Formats: sequence, structure tokens, C-alpha cells
Amino acid sequence: MTSETLLDAPPSNNLRNAVTANDFRQAMSRLSAAVTIVTTDGPLGPHGMTASAVCSVTDTPATVLVCVNRSTRSHDVLREHGTLAINILGHEHQDIAMLFASSRKTMEERFASGSWHRAHNHAPVLADAITTLVCSINNMHEIGTHSVLYCTVENIMDSNQTVAGLAWFDRNFHVLPPYQNAK
Repeated sequence: MTSETLLDAPPSNNLRNAVTANDFRQAMSRLSAAVTIVTTDGPLGPHGMTASAVCSVTDTPATVLVCVNRSTRSHDVLREHGTLAINILGHEHQDIAMLFASSRKTMEERFASGSWHRAHNHAPVLADAITTLVCSINNMHEIGTHSVLYCTVENIMDSNQTVAGLAWFDRNFHVLPPYQNAK
């Protein structure tokens, strides 16, 4: 029995067509990610969605990216408002994460759960989030079905709690071990 390594694999001249959307979604389900609720408020009212496609870009200037499907209500609201808050969730937030992920729930129903206050940019902040990044959207790039929002972090609200985190992996929530704040 032999094992094939990447170097031993035969080259493919048709790699672009070999990956289906389902193949890609299955592969990405194995990439664990923090669970967040991205919120905004402005002329179109308060809005929020659950997101796991959030990633650090650079620390100078502090920038993160958020990927948003262009077919969702959230996309146009975020673009119009130009500001947001990324509420990083702990293990006890599974229910509120599901609530904000549901397209069947109104924004009023979503924000009725949890304790919320306003950041300086008016974005709703979940009072017991592990950490919240308050941001302005400074660039947007459309690719395929999504837009990548590049967001400058203007303020960080850290709860300084030692809590277990919440991750999304293999299409399910998973509890991460508690971290010890290094401060």
C-alpha cells in the first residue's frame, strides 16, 4: 500500500472546473471560525446577523474583514450605514447566535434577546460579548455571491472575562476552552 503525496499527485489541467460549490462548502465547513453577531444602526434602523466569516487583516491600521452574502438583507443595510460592531460570542450565546442567523425573525425579535447598548457609532453592542470591535467600513470588494467588507477598528470593548468561546465547525457550534486573559 502506498500513500500519494501532493508532490506525487498527477497534475490536473482542469482544476477550476473540478471544484463544485458543494465540494467547496463541505471543505469550508471543516475550517473552524469564531461565531460573531455583526450589528449596525442608522437610517435603515438597527440590524444584525450571525457571522463566522470574520478575519483579521492587519494591525496597522487595525483592520478586519467581514464577508456578507449580497442576497441578504444585511448586505444593503451594512453598505448604507457604513459602520458596524462585531460582537464575539462566548459559549453561552448559542441561542442568540441562532436567533440572529434566522431569516424568519424580525430585527425587533432578534434585539429583544440579550442586553444591548450603543457604541459611539450607534451600532448595537451585546453587553456580555467576550469582545466587541467597533468599526467603520472603509472598503468593499464584490466577488461571486458575496461582498468582502474591509473595516477599520475604531474601538475595542473587552469584557476581561475568562470564558469559553463559541466556534462554528462542521456545521455545528462547538465550545472552545476558556482562555486566560494575558493582561
